[in-house]
Amino acid sequence: MLFTTAFALAATLFAGLVSAQTPVGFTPAVEAKLEVIYGTKATIEPGTRFTKTETARQPTIGTSDVALNGTYVWLLIAPNSPSNFQNPSSGPRRTNLHALITGFKFSGQTVSVAGVSNPIYTLTSSSTGPITYVGPSPPAENPPYAHKYVSLLYETPEGFTVTRQQVGQTFGFNLTTFVDTVGLTAAPVRASYISVAA
Repeated sequence: MLFTTAFALAATLFAGLVSAQTPVGFTPAVEAKLEVIYGTKATIEPGTRFTKTETARQPTIGTSDVALNGTYVWLLIAPNSPSNFQNPSSGPRRTNLHALITGFKFSGQTVSVAGVSNPIYTLTSSSTGPITYVGPSPPAENPPYAHKYVSLLYETPEGFTVTRQQVGQTFGFNLTTFVDTVGLTAAPVRASYISVAA
């Protein structure tokens, strides 16, 4: 009986870890997956590794389970950027905002990507901001450090706008303050994260 209970508990904990689309300890935790595609490579599982070259251009985003029918804002956040670029392994880590783009909607198109069993319903936006995409470029660290980049997708109400001033600083970005400032009261509807090597 004890073995069965322990096994069931372990299976439940493992399932929770597997279903999380955000890194352990990241807030807000999100379970619904946002497909993020750089070129022809997708986030097959949370934390999929990419290179700086692969992530130089803004990714395609979408969903593989159902087409979303709202309007969305997409953020790319590095929650663990070094604050000391001369000696990246020392000093505290800070949050860095790499993109904040409004106006994403279902494009009416799908794409197929290796490793993703269903077609991906792509989301597109004619906007490029207020924070234009800046690709990951983590510095080399000793010992090597796995830099994470979290994509969050929030549904936005009709007429939603964000000014550059409302975003605040990109290095040291505070997600909680931002969502409160612009009135995003609901949790993100989708998320994903990648790891990028120096």
